[in-house]
Amino acid sequence: MASISDAKGFQSGKGVTTPRGRRALIRAATPYLMIAPVIIYYAVFWIRPVLKLGVDSFRTSEGSFTLGNFQLVVEDPSFGPAVLNTAVIVIISVTLEFVFALALAFLINAKFPGSSAFLFVAMIPMALPMVAIAAAWQTGLTAHGWVNSLLIYLGILAEGEKIYYLTGSHIQNLVLIILIDAWTVIPGMMIILLAGMQNLSEDVKEAGYVFGGNWWIVTRKITIPMLKATITTAIILRLISAIQIWLIVVVMFGHNRLPVLVERVVYFADEVDGLYNSYQMAAAYTIIVSFIVGIAAIIFLQVSGAFKRAGEEIG
Repeated sequence: MASISDAKGFQSGKGVTTPRGRRALIRAATPYLMIAPVIIYYAVFWIRPVLKLGVDSFRTSEGSFTLGNFQLVVEDPSFGPAVLNTAVIVIISVTLEFVFALALAFLINAKFPGSSAFLFVAMIPMALPMVAIAAAWQTGLTAHGWVNSLLIYLGILAEGEKIYYLTGSHIQNLVLIILIDAWTVIPGMMIILLAGMQNLSEDVKEAGYVFGGNWWIVTRKITIPMLKATITTAIILRLISAIQIWLIVVVMFGHNRLPVLVERVVYFADEVDGLYNSYQMAAAYTIIVSFIVGIAAIIFLQVSGAFKRAGEEIG
């Protein structure tokens, strides 16, 4: 290990040609060399397109500067419903998924007989592509789909009786999307929370039981506070992905019937790309969605106290 004097000499540019200096240089450069491929990848395939999209959102189709694209987005008849639908899906979906994911994580962490098989079955939705999940539910919920066939087989529906799931009201459609999305995403949140639980010290929880606490008190006073960082991570990831929901909506109901924000981006980018300013509107919608994602994440971090905890750790 290089001494403090070697490190000071290295920082001042002296002793780089010595063996210790070269070793210190290699040690200092190794972390940056390790992350260099990732940085290059993001710079080429993510940062550059994002910057270009941001610039294009302030351009007309002729290339001149304008704020008119954002005005057109706000004046889009589907903009208000898209914001409201996205907000409803995010609030209800994230809350529902967190509660069930936490309950499942506690259940599996109890290591009951068969818990490994239960975990395997619960993780099946994670292995399926989103488009396959959406297509399976869309075909299953048609009048002659497998859901009605199963209900008839179980005797819940009479022979020839049908439930028309995809022709419900606006609220019923929202509930359907939230339930399908929850079935898809709960396993992912559960895995994050379960990993956090399995990394907790058992000694602390055992001490809680020794001093007279029951399961509820130990969970509320010890386990949950120790899981705060894991819970914050799980909810932030889910919050961001919930705002970006669109594929299930489009496969189930097509465009315009149940508008959400990212569905609007896809609509203007792909479905009506023949309009003279459709790409610019898609770019403006994308910037608005990115802004909403950032604000939502910051608000949640502030409310959860993550910024305060980070400040205390730095201090």
